[in-house]
Amino acid sequence: MLRTIIIDDEPAVRNTLHGLLKRTCPRVNVIGEANSVATGIRAIREKSPDLILLDIKMDDGTGFDLLKRFENVNFKIIFVTAYEEYAIKAFEFSAVDYILKPVNPEKLAVAVKRAGYLHQSEFNTQLGALRENIENPGRQIKKIILKNMESIFLLNVDDIICCQSDGSYTHFQTYDGQKITVSKLLKDYDTLLSGSGFLRVHRSHLINLKHIQRFDRQDGGYVVMADETHLPVSTSGRERLLELFNEIGS
Repeated sequence: MLRTIIIDDEPAVRNTLHGLLKRTCPRVNVIGEANSVATGIRAIREKSPDLILLDIKMDDGTGFDLLKRFENVNFKIIFVTAYEEYAIKAFEFSAVDYILKPVNPEKLAVAVKRAGYLHQSEFNTQLGALRENIENPGRQIKKIILKNMESIFLLNVDDIICCQSDGSYTHFQTYDGQKITVSKLLKDYDTLLSGSGFLRVHRSHLINLKHIQRFDRQDGGYVVMADETHLPVSTSGRERLLELFNEIGS
């Protein structure tokens, strides 16, 4: 059983979560509730839960203020939040589960199931990435979590040179020479990274604009990256690149 505490300053949300957990998550045992950062800290220390459903914004602070009071986080967390574009982006880069209000029962059940199987050390790595992304004063995403069957990788977004599609897999090439393969489509990373300085120049290639050395027009056009990788450019990719270069040069 997952011994669970619900921390949210809205009584209606706590009641909804409690009811949904009881109905859809038989492995969950709700052992307590709290309505603020202060009462949440007390509840965690008194009851030592396995899982917390944690509101981000409460009257006396944030869920991250609460977490700062624990030197060692030895519980899993599913964050519960109203929509905020930057925060959602930070969760997705960090691979930490979140539930949007109003709560979707199916998404809640999936998040709880994942929490039950997630190793604490893996969750803490993801949580560290989330904290850095959320608390970055420039509101720029800094870290991304990549996972495969063997490892979990914590990367600086700026260190990614390019991403290459390989069927249902994506290969990441980093500035320090790592090649990391994950079982996820390139289009998913195109969506995730598009606001962080990446451009889809070809159906099989997503590049970090910070690492372009040059664009060669010959042979239909290709980009040369910082590690000397030569990548083909599609017609639409060529147009986007030239538009970008014109903007920079104007």
